[in-house]
Amino acid sequence: MSRFDAGLLERALRALGKSPPAAPAPTGKTLHQLAVEVAAVLCRRFEGFHSHPYLCPAGVPTIGYGATHYLDGRRVQLSDPPITREAGERLLLRMIEQTYMPAVLQLCPGVRNANRLAALIDFTFNLGAGNLRASTLRKRVNADRWNDVPPELRKWNKAGGRVLRGLVIRREAEAALVEPMPDGKG
Repeated sequence: MSRFDAGLLERALRALGKSPPAAPAPTGKTLHQLAVEVAAVLCRRFEGFHSHPYLCPAGVPTIGYGATHYLDGRRVQLSDPPITREAGERLLLRMIEQTYMPAVLQLCPGVRNANRLAALIDFTFNLGAGNLRASTLRKRVNADRWNDVPPELRKWNKAGGRVLRGLVIRREAEAALVEPMPDGKG
């Protein structure tokens, strides 16, 4: 079992001046807005910020908070100039809002809980929509079998064929967000 700190997400949200995910939605916040906020917290935590391009554990040129492409669609190259933290923030939020959330909503249209949507966005941000599309995880989500979702998430803990501690911890964070209600459903 990992050493995921269940209070991490709550503390991170509080540090950002946000309500914890279990708290009622602030007035005017939509499901999608809350999911973007929680997913961004996860991405910031697990990706970390890098102003200079680097190779991620899978060997892909990356910048900012795990971005492999810029807003204009260009792939990140190791020879690219550094970016500011503010540029990294804009890139992160835009990727979540325009790429990863729409992909999750298309592939898993029945998700109506901000935490669960955020967990699936983070999973897709980390692993790509193609992996979500082809996964048993997606089948369990779409069948509303939330008891089966955490074990499916935990299977995705490897990069380059080896288990990475950071991925184990990330999957535990996502699993904590999708835990089923007492009746085992949405």
